[in-house]
Amino acid sequence: MSRKQYDVVGTGSAVVDWIHLAPRIAGRDEKVLLDGAGNGEMAQRFVGGVTLNHLGWARILGLEVGMFGKQADDENGRFLRAGMDALGIDHHIDLSGSASSFAQVYVDAAGGRAIYMARGATGEILPEEIERLHRPAIEAARVVTTEISQLPLPAVRRVLEIAREGGARTVLDLDVPQRDAVPALGSERDLLAALAAADILKSSCSALEGLVPGNSPAEQAGALADRFGAHAVALTLGESGSLVWADSQAIHVPAAKVDVVDTTGAGDAFLGGFLAGLHAGLGWDGAARLGNACGGACCEQMGAFPEPPGAARARALELFASLGGPTLRLPQPHYALPEPGSRELERFLSVAAREVERAARGADRAAIAEVARAILRSEERGGRVHVTGVGKPEHVAHYAASVLSSTGTPATFLHATEAMHGSLGQVRPGDVVIAVSNSGTTSELLRVATALRDYGVELVAVTGSPDSLLGRAAAHVLEARVEDEGGPLGLAPRASVLAEILVLAALSVELQQLRGFTRKDYSARHPHGELGRRSGD
Repeated sequence: MSRKQYDVVGTGSAVVDWIHLAPRIAGRDEKVLLDGAGNGEMAQRFVGGVTLNHLGWARILGLEVGMFGKQADDENGRFLRAGMDALGIDHHIDLSGSASSFAQVYVDAAGGRAIYMARGATGEILPEEIERLHRPAIEAARVVTTEISQLPLPAVRRVLEIAREGGARTVLDLDVPQRDAVPALGSERDLLAALAAADILKSSCSALEGLVPGNSPAEQAGALADRFGAHAVALTLGESGSLVWADSQAIHVPAAKVDVVDTTGAGDAFLGGFLAGLHAGLGWDGAARLGNACGGACCEQMGAFPEPPGAARARALELFASLGGPTLRLPQPHYALPEPGSRELERFLSVAAREVERAARGADRAAIAEVARAILRSEERGGRVHVTGVGKPEHVAHYAASVLSSTGTPATFLHATEAMHGSLGQVRPGDVVIAVSNSGTTSELLRVATALRDYGVELVAVTGSPDSLLGRAAAHVLEARVEDEGGPLGLAPRASVLAEILVLAALSVELQQLRGFTRKDYSARHPHGELGRRSGD
């Protein structure tokens, strides 16, 4: 983080949100089937976290913002820092942590959610590290924000103390109730001291449980301000909007009308808009309206971080106008656009090389040779080879059938779904079928694998999970395990496809060698084209 003046800097929760869609949130001892994300994946990865989210929304509204804290030099941390870079959020991150933070988020059909957080390095920050590593960042800010969610309470106290010493306005987001903060994050004394050190307290009503009495949000907000001496209290009220207690009066602002997709981080977005509104001189009422607009825009997207930023900003300003807000002239922030040879591209190429090398080193030579001999034995009895797979492995299966056929082992592609509707007839007892699946749990493939086994076929599994249902059903297993798929989300089959192709190509090499397959044999199968010309030379 460069030494410059910031409108807002913050520290606290910055997490990778893994979002799962479900028809409803499961209760205790219940099981609920997850819904797909529409692209074949069961989870989506987003930048998130209480502090990073509100900094993101403040940033797209034109504020100069920065984040400081602790992460690890791991995949989650790199993903989060790339998200900050993309929005132009400066960051001063200590990378000595054990692991960067993440959360598992379950979103129901109505947009409600349940969140399970792993604090990781955020929970390891010590007060002396705040003093030693991050004082310059705090002193460079007009507003300093932090949270009661994941950060240890002694560190929260020290952040707010340094900020007040430097004359900054202090903002504290009370994200969890006292029963969840104490003793998990620190002592009650530290909690109360942190609350007393904030100029602005932001909370939901549920997080105030145990701290203040009150039969209404206004009473609770007033009681909180009185107890801790806050200049203002902002309460998010969900679909009822928000309430600000300032100057001994309650200001209620209605929510924007939106089509809810995911409520994750709506309160964080509110705080980002609220701070931007105060910075723009809108006053408490106007700032709350801008906060509600950001919260509404957040609910219309999946994930809590404003992505893409331009669309999120435009929608927030549109909703702000619908709430009666004035036309705003906000600075247009500079966003870092992906460039050719981006960090993700370079990382993927590195991952791919590493995973292919690992797959080559770890390839079970004996297992490959045994499968090759099993294929030759089957051919001696009149058997044939078929290759099958579902999804991306289907394309791998097409390649494998082709390369085997071109190098002396006639092989055909078997469509896994069609096989259950008559195409099983292309297979005869005694044939060899190679089934490709990274997980080994694809339901369509498992059904056809069971049918093939019962039909008297010798099944070969090419999989990254030898102990999977497919692996256990097969007579032979060729392992193609990878640790990292690579790519921005780490979900799409990339490295696993390379590993599967490597194993199948190795099998074709072993078969070609065992057959004594010659250049003349190769030329006979390639009568035209460049390969045919070269093989006949």
